[in-house]
Amino acid sequence: MLSVTGISKRFPGVQALSDLSLEVAAGEIHALVGENGAGKSTLTKIIAGVQPPDEGEIRLDGRVVKWRGPADAKVAGIHVIYQEFVLFPHLTVAENIFIGQAPRSRIGFLDGRRAVTAAREVLGRMGVSIDPRRLIDSLTVADQQMVEIAKALVHRPKVLILDEPTAVIAGQEVVLLFERLRRLRDEGVAIIYISHRLEEIFQLCDRLTVVKDGRLVGSKPVSEVTRQDLITMMVGRDLSHLFPPKLSPTAAQRDETEVLSAEGIVVAPRVRGAGLKLQAGVITGLAGLVGAGRSELAMAIFGGTKMEAGSVTVGGRTFTSMTPAIAIAMGIGFVTEDRKSEGLAMLLDVGANITASSLDSLRRGPFLDRAKEAAMSEEDIANYRIACRGPSNPVATMSGGHAPATAFSSWMSRRVASMWAHARKSIALCATWRRVGSPSS
Repeated sequence: MLSVTGISKRFPGVQALSDLSLEVAAGEIHALVGENGAGKSTLTKIIAGVQPPDEGEIRLDGRVVKWRGPADAKVAGIHVIYQEFVLFPHLTVAENIFIGQAPRSRIGFLDGRRAVTAAREVLGRMGVSIDPRRLIDSLTVADQQMVEIAKALVHRPKVLILDEPTAVIAGQEVVLLFERLRRLRDEGVAIIYISHRLEEIFQLCDRLTVVKDGRLVGSKPVSEVTRQDLITMMVGRDLSHLFPPKLSPTAAQRDETEVLSAEGIVVAPRVRGAGLKLQAGVITGLAGLVGAGRSELAMAIFGGTKMEAGSVTVGGRTFTSMTPAIAIAMGIGFVTEDRKSEGLAMLLDVGANITASSLDSLRRGPFLDRAKEAAMSEEDIANYRIACRGPSNPVATMSGGHAPATAFSSWMSRRVASMWAHARKSIALCATWRRVGSPSS
């Protein structure tokens, strides 16, 4: 069905892909696997016509194709569900699902009633109960993900590429998604499935291809690969070196000081009297199904969402009304669920994003010390292995794996600056943890 051969792609300062090949058969779910920055997102964009390859060719149904843009690829039957949603926030669910192909009346006018009915039908087949008349910006991130999937299915794709589709869904929604993907496979659709959750690959996929540093490592049937084999292929070294035995902290290492507590937090409609306590030196998991209120609770603690009731105590001070400015001043960082629309300044470069939360420590009088900013950002780029040509690299051009690393490093830069002025008062509150104890999470 789909074959890409000898694909290479270079960006300024970065060789993203080198002589990479991939073959996906009709009626197959094919896993594309690799660490962050391996080149998966770049390959996806080339297949979808978003970016042209520097070298190599793409064949679809045995014919060599050259896309002039994403529209050509979509017309040919290639549809991609990206990590970053391609939705119009001020249009309804039905309008987004049928964008560009909305039902029309006999005289050619858009038929909104038919669109709503058809959207409700496709969402119902997926097991999702979302009102098609709601605006996209009123939905949770998980519901927006389901709209993206529904939008892809109405195009009846030949090749469907899913980039981390379960990153913001869980439980029954994942089960229903897998059932739908298996039905599409049985109907002859070629599916490329990208995920870091290794258990999903063994549960769902027929074959897998591993890429590392933009190069092909190998392709094998999933039935012939063990979990340890797969991780070794991904990281290029034995599993024992990647996951050393986990040691429990000693009494001397464990600091039971309570650094933050939240009590009686209310954020309608999902958070009703919730709370948590965080201790120094302890990783606390915030678990629950999609829609349980995890993200809303974290956002309220950070001050991004107004608390209707409750309090947050941090650094010995209690707040009944939090704002991001107060939270940052008290040493709280927040890695958002939707990094690109809420956690990064997409019009700025990597260096500006890394140092955005630490500007007070980079001042030289009334001015910003550019040399110090560059030094801080270059250090973080090296520490977190962020693939870019340097601090001046536009953050908007980064891969799906390295953009989150940039967001995280921003708060770690803030932590260093905070420790300089407020020793041991910094914590990081991450809303993206889904589970605790799983190496693939």
